[in-house]
Amino acid sequence: MITVATFEAERAHVLHGQGLSCNAIAKELGCAPSTVSRWAKNAGLSFDRSKTAAAVAAHTIDLAAGRIRLAEKMLAASESMLDKIDDEYLVYNFGGSENTYREHLLESAPVEVKRNIITTAGITFDKLTRIVERSDTGLEQAVGVLDTIARGFDAAADRLRAETETGVDE
Repeated sequence: MITVATFEAERAHVLHGQGLSCNAIAKELGCAPSTVSRWAKNAGLSFDRSKTAAAVAAHTIDLAAGRIRLAEKMLAASESMLDKIDDEYLVYNFGGSENTYREHLLESAPVEVKRNIITTAGITFDKLTRIVERSDTGLEQAVGVLDTIARGFDAAADRLRAETETGVDE
């Protein structure tokens, strides 16, 4: 690693004049970016940060788009689970010395499975709410989605309460 004492200030000045970034100059000279920064500060020079700012802005947009894609997938999975919460439920196992497969079809999922579905949907609801709070675009659409999920929660919770109160605990 090149130290400040052996730093090639003249070469750095030429590279700076060509518009290279601090990191690019450091890579070219085989020294640490902090060495180049210190030299530039002492020489009264600065680096154009507009490319860095643009890159950060683009990365921020990419991350926001990724969060929205993930939220859409979470929403679709949660909605699918909520839509099937009262469907028939297949239970099965493999066992015995013969490794026998056995299955049984229940009229609906056990209460603990339904509770897990509602918990998963609740987590999705929470995450979507946080994404909406961070976003200033598509607010009406997001609120509509959240209202739909909330109605689904109410309906699922009512069904779960009714099953629990009647003692149906498969």
